[in-house]
Amino acid sequence: MDKVLQTERLLLRRLTEGDWADLCEILRDAETMYAYEHAFSEQEARAWLQNQFARYARDGIGLWAVTSRETGAFLGQAGLTWQDAGGKRELEIGYLFKRRHWHNGYAAEAACGCRDYAFGTLGHPRVVSIIRTNNYASQRVAQRMGMRRERQFVKHYYGMDMPHYLYAVQKAR
Repeated sequence: MDKVLQTERLLLRRLTEGDWADLCEILRDAETMYAYEHAFSEQEARAWLQNQFARYARDGIGLWAVTSRETGAFLGQAGLTWQDAGGKRELEIGYLFKRRHWHNGYAAEAACGCRDYAFGTLGHPRVVSIIRTNNYASQRVAQRMGMRRERQFVKHYYGMDMPHYLYAVQKAR
């Protein structure tokens, strides 16, 4: 199963090929992917999954499947990835959930689990979240993790300039 971590209600594990349909429910849904300005094509979704497999092999981390500990249902994905944050390499907590599972606190719970894993298991002193300036729900999740907004920068994606905030939290000493 490749379990990575668990929280009170959630189990986070490495994605597998068997998660394809669930992953597509997230990545191919325009409303869910509004921060990316488009639903992913099948090819983009396939590249996304392959990129996670490459991250697991290269970095030992990536975005993981988030499942219900009670039912085993696939709820979304969350995890840790290395990202370029306006010219600086940062360890980011990212999360994307099926729209039907929004507003249940799963994103914050999974993100806090990832934060604790980064600090406790990996011994990393800082984590960030890179969030579109108009993505208020993700900004609230970052704040629930104890993150504070540090700065704004522009990411160039899909032929567009997209303003983002960098939220960060340091490991308590």
